[in-house]
Amino acid sequence: MRYVAIAGFTVALVLLVVVEWAARREGSRIPTFGDVCAYVMRYEVGPVPVGRIALFGFWWWMGWHFFAR
Repeated sequence: MRYVAIAGFTVALVLLVVVEWAARREGSRIPTFGDVCAYVMRYEVGPVPVGRIALFGFWWWMGWHFFAR
């Protein structure tokens, strides 16, 4: 089961690289990863920066599950 998870994350990483490469081509309408992160970071509900909280929560979750052992 561990190898299936590793393969899944490897496939996801390769797809992320392919989409980023496609986004950086001349005349592409696909947003880059940086553009998507900037859009999420700007999202607010009233004075609460929901996008920043969500992004922080995502990185916390990733660190907790993959780096804390």
